[in-house]
Amino acid sequence: MGTKSTKSEPAGADGEERSPEQIEAEIEATREDVGKTAAELVDKADAKKQAKRKAAETKSKAKAKTHDLKEKASEQKEAATAKVIDATPDSVRDGAQQAAAQAKQLARENPIPATALGAFVAGVIIGWTLGRR
Repeated sequence: MGTKSTKSEPAGADGEERSPEQIEAEIEATREDVGKTAAELVDKADAKKQAKRKAAETKSKAKAKTHDLKEKASEQKEAATAKVIDATPDSVRDGAQQAAAQAKQLARENPIPATALGAFVAGVIIGWTLGRR
């Protein structure tokens, strides 16, 4: 019914004879594939590695989001400042600057009363804070 092959090398997928070197090369390639597959399975099964990888990924995303939000907030602050400056009449802006300049000049001319006033205000704030406890 069937004829037995008398050759020692098994036939390849295409029916050609394979040399021992070809068989050994195929076995080695198969071993490497199995080794890679096993390493990938071990890596997937390692919950600690997966958790670290996920934590690093989440941390990276959070940093990027924080950076984006800081930039957006800075842009909004600049836009709001520009709107306030545009909406503030020049007379009010000039008046505030003059008042600040006068206060600085007064403090320079009379440092003792300015220091006494500062100490008094600080004492009131400290007393008020301690009294609330």
